[in-house]
Amino acid sequence: MTWNTNLLSEPTGDWGGPWTEKKLDAFAKYVKAYLTIMRRFPQWKTIYFDGFAGSGSKEKAKQITDLYEQLKITEEEERVYKGAAERVLTLENDLAFDYYYFIDKKEESLEKLKNKLGKKVDLSKRNIAFRSGDANKWIIELAAALKSDKYAALVFLDPFGMQIDWSSIKALKDTRSDVWILVPTGIIVNRLLDKAGELKYTEKLQSFFGLSEEEIKGVFYKQELKTTLFGEEESISKISKPIEMIAKIYVERMKGVWKYVTEEPLRLDNRNGVPLFHFVFASNVQTGIKIANQIIKKI
Repeated sequence: MTWNTNLLSEPTGDWGGPWTEKKLDAFAKYVKAYLTIMRRFPQWKTIYFDGFAGSGSKEKAKQITDLYEQLKITEEEERVYKGAAERVLTLENDLAFDYYYFIDKKEESLEKLKNKLGKKVDLSKRNIAFRSGDANKWIIELAAALKSDKYAALVFLDPFGMQIDWSSIKALKDTRSDVWILVPTGIIVNRLLDKAGELKYTEKLQSFFGLSEEEIKGVFYKQELKTTLFGEEESISKISKPIEMIAKIYVERMKGVWKYVTEEPLRLDNRNGVPLFHFVFASNVQTGIKIANQIIKKI
């Protein structure tokens, strides 16, 4: 195929901030470019897959993760979290996917989303499926469908937390898929990597990165021998720029699934300039990565 061209639901629509807009602007621009190009390839049916569509309730935001209270997520940090369903469905009429899949953990959230979207577009004129349950299950189902030569998918994975297992990401290997994924580098993952190297949530970190505990510690911690009054003692310390390393390692892991991955993902900071998320893009088509990189540089 050659292209020729240069942790659950989201807060309400009135939530948002500069980070949300940066994320949605980048994604919306890519969606338009993607659909414009795919019109040249009518042999493939296009799929839009949103793994964390949600209804947009503030109450649901509080249920994002059982680590919410422990990690002291602030309201300011929550505001980065907002879905893209409305933007994708309200594009120009000639820019539309053949199929839309909106996923959320709870059925009631999907009902709210359906009602919300129904006020803006005629849902009966689109091939739209609302599916409840674990996003990981539906990602694997999508991956199986994409093994066919009939489909091409644009996948949007926008979790606030670490709900996506690496095994699900890996299932998309060798598929005709373009993926944007929001990685909670600073807001969640870095907080689970405690300074002393005593990983309390090892299983979650392992399933997220697809790495062993030893590999995770080897990446994010340094071991040194220090001389004290009582002799030499082993000292463990966290690396100096863990958030940047989280993004780097995730990008490197994704390179094992897709041919092209953004070397410098879109960084979403809080008002103090501290990274909350990294918005990473991956594709098996070189033109896709060129477009994504151009968009990121201009955002």
